[in-house]
Amino acid sequence: MSSTLLGHHFDIHGGGQDLQFPHHENEIAQSEGAHGNTFVNYWMHNGFVRVDNEKMSKSLGNFFTVREILAKYDAEVVRFFILRAHYRSPLSYTDHHIDDARQALTRLYTALKAHDAEAGPVDWNNPQAARFREAMDDDFNTPEAVAVLFELANEVNRNNTRDGAALLKSLGAMLGLLQRDSTKFLQAVPWVIRLTGIPSGEAVGMPTVKVDYTPEQIEQMIAARTQARKTKNFAESDRIRKELEDAGIVLEDKPGGKTEWRRK
Repeated sequence: MSSTLLGHHFDIHGGGQDLQFPHHENEIAQSEGAHGNTFVNYWMHNGFVRVDNEKMSKSLGNFFTVREILAKYDAEVVRFFILRAHYRSPLSYTDHHIDDARQALTRLYTALKAHDAEAGPVDWNNPQAARFREAMDDDFNTPEAVAVLFELANEVNRNNTRDGAALLKSLGAMLGLLQRDSTKFLQAVPWVIRLTGIPSGEAVGMPTVKVDYTPEQIEQMIAARTQARKTKNFAESDRIRKELEDAGIVLEDKPGGKTEWRRK
């Protein structure tokens, strides 16, 4: 099949670590014996997915498909969750770990929110870009590459630099990350709630967060809070903030009196 689709010689062949012997060794012997040339340049064997510290398998009843995960969670969050582990390392799946990945990705999008930077050509002489490239050249060391993204995000937050935001978005693009509108990502209802109607705490074992408000209602409540602050009715202002917080809405007061919001 591989020879028919890819030719007698190609660059990369992958599979699970359990296929290395005897399956892939037999495949090498058969292909090179049949065609008389090197079969594959690079072999990449991924680690196992583990669920609650057990190998995922049908026999243990802890088996699920990618389609089932994507029915509950945003695809970019799932991608980010996978990239935080090296492909050869075991991947420990729990709903809590997926939720943690969503929170981490939120931090990266938050750094981009104040800028309209677009992904573009990368200056590989930049120290952070060079570290990112070195990590990816080192057997796809995505955990180190992701660490560079967080380092850049911290720099953007600290210095408010548009160039840093552009580099963050450009490097993120190479991993299939951070290409959406920041505000839309930060204000989107998590898929586990939007598709199932289940409060996120019930779905992932975190404190229950009920989503009761539309963006229009949230803006109205923010306007009411702003008016309460202007009239020094701080008790009402605090009540509105607490009500939104209980609904999973975080308010961020900006200079000039503007208030922005995002979901937890």
